[in-house]
Amino acid sequence: MIRGKVRRSQLVAPFGPGAMQVLADGTSVITAGLDHWFVAGERLDQEEFRVHEWRLERHLGVEGLYTPPDYRIAFGSTADQYNTKLRVPVLRFPAWSFCPRCRALTRDPLNIQERPRCSNPACPKPNASWSPFLAQVPFIALCERGHLQDFPWEEWVHRSASPSCRSPRLSLRTSGGGTLASQRVVCETCTKERKLEGITSVERPSHEREDETTYLTAHLEEGTEFSCRGAMPWLGLESGEPCGAPLRGSLRGASNVYYALVKSSIFIPETSSSGVEPDVLAALEEQTIARVRATVRDVLDDGEVLTAKRLRRGAKKNAFRLEKFTDEQIDAALAVLENGPSPVELQDEKAADQAPFRYEEYSRIRDTIESAELVVRKPARDYSPDVSRLVSRVRLVEKLRETRVLWGFNRIFAESSAHDTASRMALLRRQQSGAAESWLPAYTVLGEGIYLELNPKLLAEWEARPEVGKRLISLAQRFHLVALERHLAEREVSPRLVLLHTLAHLLINQLTYECGYSSASLRERLYVSPGADGMNALLIYTAAGDSEGTLGGLVRMGEPERFEAVLKNAVANARWCSSDPVCMESRGQGPDSCNLAACHSCALLPETACEEFNRFLDRGLVAGTLTDPGLGFFSGLT
Repeated sequence: MIRGKVRRSQLVAPFGPGAMQVLADGTSVITAGLDHWFVAGERLDQEEFRVHEWRLERHLGVEGLYTPPDYRIAFGSTADQYNTKLRVPVLRFPAWSFCPRCRALTRDPLNIQERPRCSNPACPKPNASWSPFLAQVPFIALCERGHLQDFPWEEWVHRSASPSCRSPRLSLRTSGGGTLASQRVVCETCTKERKLEGITSVERPSHEREDETTYLTAHLEEGTEFSCRGAMPWLGLESGEPCGAPLRGSLRGASNVYYALVKSSIFIPETSSSGVEPDVLAALEEQTIARVRATVRDVLDDGEVLTAKRLRRGAKKNAFRLEKFTDEQIDAALAVLENGPSPVELQDEKAADQAPFRYEEYSRIRDTIESAELVVRKPARDYSPDVSRLVSRVRLVEKLRETRVLWGFNRIFAESSAHDTASRMALLRRQQSGAAESWLPAYTVLGEGIYLELNPKLLAEWEARPEVGKRLISLAQRFHLVALERHLAEREVSPRLVLLHTLAHLLINQLTYECGYSSASLRERLYVSPGADGMNALLIYTAAGDSEGTLGGLVRMGEPERFEAVLKNAVANARWCSSDPVCMESRGQGPDSCNLAACHSCALLPETACEEFNRFLDRGLVAGTLTDPGLGFFSGLT
């Protein structure tokens, strides 16, 4: 049987439903849809995998969030063992394979259980008792609407969307070169052959064609558009409703085959949970009691409410876990857990605009909070006058929980300018269910962080300076061209965004030297919106799934005296880069050429730590330039 191992968090990103990966034995597989992740049975307790994050559930319009299941072996014959032998299914894709010896092409079912061997009678076998294993073809076809299919081998070689060749026998041959022109498919039946040159190409609009198309769509059969057939093999659909989008050939290992769409959230307590003791909430969310809550909830009639007395009766021998709490305390906590915000339909503008969703975090995390999942406190003392003049607020986040949810995926383009959120979410499952039954895969990481907010008055005065806006003109123009070329959503590249983003990178790089964190274990979270009353803050927090950074080291660096040193050293290091003056005088460098004074020697981070794909960075707006040292917001900080 074809099987492999993967970390549970990787089943959210980058190997979620519809994503391809190569197993240890070399088999290329695609992760199946959510319909088959939790197979119903009497030994299944899906509530154990539940992730409670009320804001994401409300925002995404789903009933629940669940971590991917882990595989457990049943020990003995104990009757109370739940969730044993759970697997996330995968399908073998591409379905087409070729023999390394005779080069014959063969198509097998998606659900084949064993690695197939060559069945060609003419194959020169090394031993009469066995045939060589088949190797999957390296080419697939996909469209920007998320569909994926096998490369149309028969149609391509016969130059027809409906080949007339009977019983075609195909083979994939190579002339030894390293380009697509050296690869060709041959039909042994009718002796036709065709090179694969151009299958990954795009044809831009011209005077003959108004819309962008692909070489595969335009030239598979001259005079006929060969568009996407709507296949979704990860859902078991090798053919579907044709979507009409241009079909593009691709290597199956290309990076643009799958882009996970992940929504993250820092857990903040609900407003209604004020006055509810954290210990009570933690006890009710514990695995055993959570299972009892789900069982009792299933037998309640419509309109009935789960109460402390009913919960104690349902808990039976586990009721001792609730003995130290009164009925009033439990009822107050149940009112929060059982009657939380009802799901609402995800609006397209919410997916495109992070500001409304982030504002809930911004408005709560800037104050002190004491809860089971989030602890935020003020520093014990004031910061030095030169720092507090520029940074008006600092908060030490001693405990936080981040939840990351997969809500869809893109192909070809990492972002999409079209607001088609519902269609992206629909790609995750075959049977579309109502909001009351839907769920999404998620995982959580625990950590700590430092929150800081700039002085809004000084920031507004700095943004109004003509030279600040003038410096970003070339960067905004460059991103506009990139957005048109790569189908990205348009956005405002404001001085506030570039300043806060660059400052976050500089602080993360400095923290790696000051307290020994790896840059991949830290992560930024930007709170940016326009206007005098808009958000102008950032959060640097630990994002690693292990214990690194969860022992208070980052919070200690936010204390007075330590934080001033970190900030001043970060700004001082930003004034000079080992690649200067080339780096500082650059008019466009880095990913998509959407950075000014920022390179790998000074301001870039691992992509897992950055929210903006290492774009929109400029040291000049933080510490000043060589020709204008006073341009930066922190130019006067020494």
